[in-house]
Amino acid sequence: MAEGVEGLRSVPALLHRNATQFGSAPAYREKEYGIWQSWTWAETEQEIEALALGLLNLGVNEGDFIAVIGRNRPTLYWSMVAAQSVGAIPVPLYQDAVAEEMEYVLDHCGARFAIVADQEQADKVIEVQDDLHQFEHLIYVDPRGMRKYDHAHLHEYSHVQEQGRAARDEFINELTRRRDKLGYDDTCVMLYTSGTTGKPKGVVLSNRNIVETARNTSDFDHLREDDEILAYLPMAWVGDFIFSIGQAYWTGFCVNCPESAETMMTDLKEIAPSYYFAPPRVFETQLTSITIRMEDAGKLKQRMFHYFMGHARKVGPNILDGESVGLVDRIKYKLGELMVYGPLKNALGFSKVRVGYTAGEAIGPEIFDFYRSLGINLKQLYGQTEASVFITQQPDGQVRSDTVGVPSPGVEIKIAENGEVFYRSPGTFVEYYKNAESTADTKDAEGWVATGDAGFFEEGTGHLRIIDRAKDVGQMADGALFAPKYVENKLKFYPNILEAVVFGAGRDRCTAFINIDLTAVGNWAERNNIAYASYQELAQHPRVLEMVQGHVEEVNVSVAQDDMLSGCQVHRFLILHKELDADDGEMTRTRKVRRKIIGEKFADLVRALYDGSDEIYTETEVTYEDGRKGKIKATLQIRDAKVVPVVPAKVAAE
Repeated sequence: MAEGVEGLRSVPALLHRNATQFGSAPAYREKEYGIWQSWTWAETEQEIEALALGLLNLGVNEGDFIAVIGRNRPTLYWSMVAAQSVGAIPVPLYQDAVAEEMEYVLDHCGARFAIVADQEQADKVIEVQDDLHQFEHLIYVDPRGMRKYDHAHLHEYSHVQEQGRAARDEFINELTRRRDKLGYDDTCVMLYTSGTTGKPKGVVLSNRNIVETARNTSDFDHLREDDEILAYLPMAWVGDFIFSIGQAYWTGFCVNCPESAETMMTDLKEIAPSYYFAPPRVFETQLTSITIRMEDAGKLKQRMFHYFMGHARKVGPNILDGESVGLVDRIKYKLGELMVYGPLKNALGFSKVRVGYTAGEAIGPEIFDFYRSLGINLKQLYGQTEASVFITQQPDGQVRSDTVGVPSPGVEIKIAENGEVFYRSPGTFVEYYKNAESTADTKDAEGWVATGDAGFFEEGTGHLRIIDRAKDVGQMADGALFAPKYVENKLKFYPNILEAVVFGAGRDRCTAFINIDLTAVGNWAERNNIAYASYQELAQHPRVLEMVQGHVEEVNVSVAQDDMLSGCQVHRFLILHKELDADDGEMTRTRKVRRKIIGEKFADLVRALYDGSDEIYTETEVTYEDGRKGKIKATLQIRDAKVVPVVPAKVAAE
């Protein structure tokens, strides 16, 4: 049997070590009804063991798949580790997925069991269970609303634990046998990809993948037993699994679960985590909120804020990186910490952040530098599900907004002739479940994995820069390089722009769809006495169109400065009449744009961008929150944007 790091071959083995070595330290906290409840590592082991015994009592076999669905809660994290303890494989699903999406995953993995948070999630599974021939038992955590259901195959979570405790003598030997035989190369978890281009794929990750990645990356950032994190990202996302289970169980730090999405920001302030991850959109939203609040503040407060923030931008990142800064500047920065930076970090919940990360999309340099200037050690990483997250990370003292860092410990990277990034590492996934063809297409016999991203290493620094998705990088009609994500990310740096989709492959010029950010633009409209009744009405207001046109033209100036990508300037754009939505199939559950689907769905709008039309009437089917379908009708204005005359570089012929 392959040995694990320090003889620890699985997450349940790490749990036992934590319960033994620092059993009285907090492992989990959850806020419920406004009160934080806490469980130590010793108590956590007891809770997980009771559930594992209950699962054996229900007939869970080794190799079974157990779906886990709901928001971040200790009970659901325990469910995943309990499943591992009995030799089963946890499969977390996105809680905001509709029933049909859940049906695909449940059917594909052949789940016999599902553990769900509440009635809402139970209803989705019940809706599709007749088509799931292998499905047997549903376990729910919150009993509210469940009393009148048929309980022949429905079980309350606490009752399963009680039955497990009652049957301990009967099943403890079997549980010990299964737990002890867990090998380093046995499956730890199966996570489904977001399905940007097709059906989601089941990514099989082994104990080796998770344990070694957790160890290497915890060492890289000096994570400690006394660190705190806030677990609020989707449990079906690989990042949450590696942070809230992998690294948490390796280091023994505490996982804090907020009460709800609505209370997340309040709970963040109360916990004040020392280790924090958020996608760029979260940081952008928080900065937008700060900007709006400062515009409503008094003149004195505004002047003080802008004065000290100006100083922070000048010296804050240097102080954070331990570089030489003059005494006067340090004193002024200390005063700013007292007057502005400290209260601001406290209000954001970042007063104790020692290590912060962002990833998933490019983050605007101004936004990135803003947080670092406050003394928050915000860094970037690059990763994917198939890598157990980490491919590159930024070391302390080498943090920049335009790179994703150097290879993570144990990771090798190479760049193919076409610019595609390949890697191999201890975190490299085992396979795509039931999909040998895709596995072979993605991972070769030597373990090199194709990321699907195009990038290059900077000379001198060894830092990786990602340009775009390799499949999206193409040529325009004149042979100029087309990299839509590069332009989209620049557009999304503006708080007023929520999403952007750029078109231009094989064409003579680039055009774009824009989604405005309703919160940011709505506040701007309110301050400027602009009345509106809906997103659609605000999006087509002449002053909003002018404002967005200004942003597009500023981006064009920036894009024009890059010789390779100067042909990607946006010539024409429109603001969409609806927000792009995962429920309408336009985005993945992790908010990645489904470019091909959007191009096909809004083909009439794309044609109008290229045929010289000034406006276009369109009708679009949408899905409401309650699942009903409806139609939105709108006449959209099309705007021409100024471009900078350049001669873009041509893509070299292969």
